[in-house]
Amino acid sequence: MTSPFRSRRAWTILLVVTVLGLVIDLASKSIAFERIADAPVSIDRAEVLERLPSGTLSALLPPHDPVVVIPRVLEFTLVLNPGAVFGIGGGKRVFFIVFTFVAVAFVLWIFGTWTRARDTLSHVAIGLLLSGGLGNLYDRILFGCVRDFIHPLPGVRVAGREIWPYVSNLADLFLLVGIAILMLRSWRKESGPEKDPSAEATSDQPTDPATSP
Repeated sequence: MTSPFRSRRAWTILLVVTVLGLVIDLASKSIAFERIADAPVSIDRAEVLERLPSGTLSALLPPHDPVVVIPRVLEFTLVLNPGAVFGIGGGKRVFFIVFTFVAVAFVLWIFGTWTRARDTLSHVAIGLLLSGGLGNLYDRILFGCVRDFIHPLPGVRVAGREIWPYVSNLADLFLLVGIAILMLRSWRKESGPEKDPSAEATSDQPTDPATSP
């Protein structure tokens, strides 16, 4: 069985998904911060880092009305996130930068040891994880925080509480989808061993009567 590390096809899928996802994420953030508010919003990294301990990043954004895409389903609004997805770990910028580098190394280890050369779906999932992690890493290094703008289910409440108060970005979406795919693949592997196509092909070959006992 060929290792993904030695498979040109596996590397091509991984790199294409990673680069494409990263470009889409960064482009969407740039467009959002240029067009959602009345004027383009620029982020001063030094000012962000100064405000991180107090958590007052919202003061760096101009007042603006959300762009409603589908009422009560999806809207776009600008948020500067000092933490991770769902606002976890606000202000722990250095921790998340280091964590991302460790996570990238771990994901590449999964690529080389846990998947097979033709495990396309898993390679796509790992590419999504890499693009999501690198997209938010870029923001943390360049801007000191993560640029968010996607708000699903705005204003939808149950028992007086908003169902989804979180604002995120495409990098977060790529991370969640990648994790979901890998969990599904892991569950399928545990539920029963997958057949090796090469072994299957060998077993299906007719036996030569001259060599059979």
